[in-house]
This record gives sequence, structure tokens and C-alpha cells, in this order.
Amino acid sequence: MISNYTVVGMHCDHCVHAVTEEVTAIPGVQEAQVQLETGSLTVVSDERIDFSLVESAVDEAGGYTVTAA
Repeated sequence: MISNYTVVGMHCDHCVHAVTEEVTAIPGVQEAQVQLETGSLTVVSDERIDFSLVESAVDEAGGYTVTAA
């Protein structure tokens, strides 16, 4: 399953790495692709991932805000 989100507040490659690391740690997530320029986050998972888990992971990464795209 592929889910798309928008992340607000990222400013550098470190931000991208932090979001990628936190989101890929969610059980069931196979891959997370983050684009700094557009603020896009694409999550590939075995099954539907609850939005609250993505929201918590993105917040933990650096206090960023995430919305479903």
C-alpha cells in the first residue's frame, strides 16, 4: 500500500533523514521517501498505517507537521 503525506517544517537534509528514520521504524512500513523541495512523504507499507502513528513519528523526528496529501 502506498500513502502520501505533506510534511511542513523541514529545512535541510538532516530533517529528511530524521523523518525517514522515524517513519521507517513504524511496524509494517517497508519504505519512506521524503522530498525536501516539495515536503512530500510517500510511505510504502504492508497494510494501512494509522495516521496517528505517522503523525507521532514525524513529530518525534523534529516537531514537524504532517497532513494527508
